Amino acid sequence: MSQQAVLPVRAPKASESPIYKILFIIGLCHLLNDAIQAVIPAMFPILERSMGLSFTQLGVIAFSLNMVSSVMQPMVGFLTDKKPMPYALPIGLSFTLVGILGLGFASSFGTIVLSVLFIGLGSAVFHPEGSRVAYMAAGSRRGLAQSIYQVGGNTGQALAPVITALILVPLGQIGASWFTIVAALAVILLIYIANWYNERLKTTPNPASMKRTSLGKKKGLSKEVKNSLALILLLIFARTWYTSGITNFYTFYVIKEYALTIKESQVFLFAFLLSGAIGTFFGGPLSDRFGKKNIISFSMLASVPFSILIPYVPPTMAFIFLILTGFILMTSFSVTVVYAQELVPGKIGTMSGLTVGLAFGMGAIGSVGLGYIADWIGLQSMITWLGVLPLLGLLAFLLPTDQKVWEWNQK
Repeated sequence: MSQQAVLPVRAPKASESPIYKILFIIGLCHLLNDAIQAVIPAMFPILERSMGLSFTQLGVIAFSLNMVSSVMQPMVGFLTDKKPMPYALPIGLSFTLVGILGLGFASSFGTIVLSVLFIGLGSAVFHPEGSRVAYMAAGSRRGLAQSIYQVGGNTGQALAPVITALILVPLGQIGASWFTIVAALAVILLIYIANWYNERLKTTPNPASMKRTSLGKKKGLSKEVKNSLALILLLIFARTWYTSGITNFYTFYVIKEYALTIKESQVFLFAFLLSGAIGTFFGGPLSDRFGKKNIISFSMLASVPFSILIPYVPPTMAFIFLILTGFILMTSFSVTVVYAQELVPGKIGTMSGLTVGLAFGMGAIGSVGLGYIADWIGLQSMITWLGVLPLLGLLAFLLPTDQKVWEWNQK
């Protein structure tokens, strides 16, 4: 391990303020990056009609996008924990630019898959380093900083229905190519961030790793930390499977059950995703005040009544319940990232890659699995069973308290 990776860095003082300019710029870049990714599921109804794709094939497209990101994110995080790479940020978004351009002109299922692989690769590079930038600029408000960063991504995802209604429905598949402009803007902003990041490294050795000298002497993670990390990942998987099912397939459900058009169905999806973005923003500050474990437990269990009832109520109530479910469930999004980072201090990029990257991967597996289930037992039955997934939130009570995690880190 290089000397840079183990040098101690002072912990932020209780009164140290976040660097809001950097947080808002990296949050905006996260919005642009995830808005581009949102183009892919937003195109599903159009591709299903124009190319005659099955639910399983649509699931494979989502799998291709998310699996590359999930496999690569922890690897990128692990490497950059040892040696930070500021300019990997704009380079990664350049891969995304190539992928979105290819998606707009793809003429076959195989070409679509190849294009989304490039987009997934760009996302894999962006997310761990973007999370590291947020950590570096957080000061003493880590929950707030991650919320600002993550709400950008969730807002970008929430734009998918708007993209569908305003761009993809009138323009069709070729409309995706317009998002090369979005990718180019993100690259420019990330060059600015990379320059700040690089200057920060010159003044503070590896400031994002937050390693104490004693950490470098540890042989490995304790059994308690490993069990807690496995538990938090399981909770993330459950949350991701649910949101993946709603994001990729609920529009088909409302089109069939409520006799809505594609454009009308996007309003339901937009409501779910936008409320989730708002929930993400509030989750971080709430965890700074009430504790991370408490917010994680609340977000999973408080959403259960609404998620279960959504398939059984009229359209208006389903719309309201989607908003409530999205808001409550996603309050834990940024919190789970910070919780894992504090479980394993000094591995900021790796923990970000695991919690966000593996969430993408489980979403990918979930997309294929849920698509297969929808083809097998019917879309309505799949959506009905989907609503019970947040019940796995009962496992959150087994997580150690924030105080216990702090005590482990002092040993």
